[in-house]
Amino acid sequence: MKAVTLGPAGTYSHRAARAVADEVDFRESVTAIVAAVADGEFDRGVVPIENSIEGSVTESLDALAEHDVAVVQEIVTPIRHALLAQGEDFSVVASHSQALAQCRTYLESHYPDVRLEAVASTARGVERARQDASVAGIGHPDNAGEDLLVVAEDIQDRSSNATRFLVVAPADERSDAGGKTSLVVYPNANYPGLLLELLEAFAERDINLSRIESRPSGDRLGDYLFHVDFEAGLYEQRAKDAVEEVERIAANGWVRRLGSYDTRHVLY
Repeated sequence: MKAVTLGPAGTYSHRAARAVADEVDFRESVTAIVAAVADGEFDRGVVPIENSIEGSVTESLDALAEHDVAVVQEIVTPIRHALLAQGEDFSVVASHSQALAQCRTYLESHYPDVRLEAVASTARGVERARQDASVAGIGHPDNAGEDLLVVAEDIQDRSSNATRFLVVAPADERSDAGGKTSLVVYPNANYPGLLLELLEAFAERDINLSRIESRPSGDRLGDYLFHVDFEAGLYEQRAKDAVEEVERIAANGWVRRLGSYDTRHVLY
């Protein structure tokens, strides 16, 4: 099985993808990853969906709404950030925007004068550090190799820092089996009580929503779709009934069943 994830080699996404496939290829954006799986180029894609400090990865949410794919597994892994550089004197810290945000307090406290540079991935920032002595990167301490100094370890703002990754597959691999389910709901409507109706579809059936988040539909200002995760599998009658109710509420729009799946915890 061949998987695709954020590159280059050494990203946290790469580490998560190695739990899914022995052969891993890379793309520079989440959108490109999901599109490649939707087009049948890869068997699996691994994308970050939520961080315990910075919240949802909006590009991942938007890509799942745009492309018809399945979610077949969730991977949860702790994130250990280290500051990596050729030496202790640098003027730029380059990393993925999420990593920079997750280390905001540390950077503001210890390096208030450095310039922060957002790049495509943590590994890309480490590459910049290897190429330029004035640049430091943020990444897993193992990414230092033999040519970079680990200036500081565990620089994330909270020790509980963890990221959820979703494993996406072609749409025909959707499953009803699993302890968790994800939907994308586009009601194509706006009236008082709409969100309450959507929530009641689950509450009345004793189904816990683990996450609900709105994103702009992109069609017009003030028009939204909803990403919903709930703790039940679509093989359960209560889950089937809840989703059918949501589909009735969103009859003017659409509901995408991304599928049911289980969670895997990966430590490294």
